[in-house]
Amino acid sequence: MAPAAPARFRLSRHSDERIGQFPFVCEDPSRRNVLCGCGAASLSLFMAALTGTASRTAAQALVLPVPELDSVSVHVVTEDYQFAVAPSRKVGNLSIEHFGWGISPDHPPDRTPASEFGLSLHVTSSRGAQTRRTLIDFGYTATALNNNLQLLGLHPAEIDALVLSHGHYDHFGGLAGFLRQNKDHLKRGLPFHVGGEDCFCARQWTAPPVKGDFGVIDRALLAETGLDATLAEGPVLVAGHGFTSGPIAGKSFEMLLSPSAMYPGMAGGNGCSPERLPEAERGPGPIPDKFRHEIATAFHLRGRGLIVLTSCSHRGVVNTVRQAQTISGVEKVHAIIGGFHLAPYPLDYVRRTVAALKEIGPDYLIPLHCTGEPFYEIAKAEMPDRLVRAYTGTRLVFSSPA
Repeated sequence: MAPAAPARFRLSRHSDERIGQFPFVCEDPSRRNVLCGCGAASLSLFMAALTGTASRTAAQALVLPVPELDSVSVHVVTEDYQFAVAPSRKVGNLSIEHFGWGISPDHPPDRTPASEFGLSLHVTSSRGAQTRRTLIDFGYTATALNNNLQLLGLHPAEIDALVLSHGHYDHFGGLAGFLRQNKDHLKRGLPFHVGGEDCFCARQWTAPPVKGDFGVIDRALLAETGLDATLAEGPVLVAGHGFTSGPIAGKSFEMLLSPSAMYPGMAGGNGCSPERLPEAERGPGPIPDKFRHEIATAFHLRGRGLIVLTSCSHRGVVNTVRQAQTISGVEKVHAIIGGFHLAPYPLDYVRRTVAALKEIGPDYLIPLHCTGEPFYEIAKAEMPDRLVRAYTGTRLVFSSPA
């Protein structure tokens, strides 16, 4: 049963033949000045019941027009690569600031940023005198995440919202250790956005080269930390500045490869509640992942366009960007940043993806994490002036026109 939609909207089920799901879409036949949160309030209360704590506030449904920001800076906290001697530079209005070494004039070499197969991004956005900070995903280990946050001068006490893009360990693995180390410093009732109940299912990695247990999120720890955990199954505001994509519809040529399987059910307070899943996916498992819950996060930079943080793009990077355009009503894309999940795909598919991104026409294309080297080579040939390389520790600073 679909959550109730706000007045003036209806929930419709659109067949998604390529990805095999029926995403709920909020529709207003007259004018698009509001997008529904698709039951964010009720699901927030459901999350509270599961975690044993009352949610202080429900997720705020997205209202059009989306907020226009004066500046957006994206820190790559954890990523697969590190290149300590890459020079900082400026390309157009984008400042690219690489971290370098963990050294100082005051002491000999000590800790340095840690890279691992995973992703975590920290976004600082400004709108007039208002500044907001959002942490998106948590990498593979808390050791790398906490180390890198400290070295980069990013303070957990200043974070205004947390977002988890999907339920893969290389994106939530550092969450538990991050919360344990920083729970006394985080803001009480800190919003924690996830895209659906299936984000919490226990998983197995089923793709090459190694198969095995792929972890489960510690729901009890979310309650202990006092997070305002909300299952936002539609587009919602993030810290009043950004917004989540909601379910990512499969409208392009892109095909989903499912590298993991879900095991619905609760054990020891962790896992996912089967009754909150589609009937065909209620267990007992293994059930191939369709990533119904996966979300991207986007920001609208005044005078420039959308900055879309794709995180992992299991449902397709083109689909992800098109989703952000559709729900925001903003066609211009300024930057696409994140994992594009093209490493497992053949070269012809990668070339087709590059061609589709070229048609979208972002000013900057910044692939990370699971994108794969073939994409870099093809995009470098096709979009040399738009392709930007970033690594663990890189800070990308976007500014609106003066």
